[in-house]
Amino acid sequence: MKRIKDTLYTVIFEAETPAGKAFDIGLLVFISISILTVMLESITAIRREYLQVLMAVEWGLTLVFTIEYFLRIYSSPQPARYIFSALGIIDFLAIIPTYLSLFIVGAQYLLVIRALRLLRMARILKLTHFIYEGQILANALRASLPKITVFIGTVITLVIIVGTVQYVVEGAESGFTSIPVSIYWAIVTLTTVGYGDISPVTPLGQFLASCLMITGYGIIAVPTGIVTVELAQADRKAGNTIVCPNCHKEGHAKDANYCSNCGYRLREDVPV
Repeated sequence: MKRIKDTLYTVIFEAETPAGKAFDIGLLVFISISILTVMLESITAIRREYLQVLMAVEWGLTLVFTIEYFLRIYSSPQPARYIFSALGIIDFLAIIPTYLSLFIVGAQYLLVIRALRLLRMARILKLTHFIYEGQILANALRASLPKITVFIGTVITLVIIVGTVQYVVEGAESGFTSIPVSIYWAIVTLTTVGYGDISPVTPLGQFLASCLMITGYGIIAVPTGIVTVELAQADRKAGNTIVCPNCHKEGHAKDANYCSNCGYRLREDVPV
């Protein structure tokens, strides 16, 4: 029984072997077909003509993905770790919409979340340079999070203050019917989106809007600069496609023998 589980684990979770690579490539083909099916079903003319065929394909693929999901749980040395890992949650969300469609009309369109599973492409095709760049980007975003959080808090404070002032200056006559509506206007203006559904008409309101627009150009550059600095400092290398059997982390360094997250042994020929 253990040998069967080990074999399943190698085929399902790893892309280092021909069988594992073939399994994952086949899985990617099924995912692509599934996404295409959902898109075609949203077209009225095609849905009227081929609804039964599309539903059959959709349910057939969902059954395949359901079996695959439970095989992953069965073969994983740490099933709970897989279930609550990022990939495990994505795998679960990829199958649940079809079953929800039995109770909620239109829920099947949420199957496009299966597109997230295409992220396995880099690991499957051994595009190690993409894996490396992905690790660098993830590290940079993680390091930037505290600064970005402070930045967003500052922006929220600014739009609340400006929106409230504009509500007092313009009033309901100009479309600023409430403070929340005025804050919405401030967000649209600060981000330089400019829908134009609400606009100030008084000289003071227009001056305030002009200041906010100019401020918006400077604010947009702040998060970009923060992430850029962190990207320049991020240098942790990663590259192989081995998945840790204990915590399901992937993207380890090419010569790694132990998991960088939990310290678990990655290779059988490495002493415990």
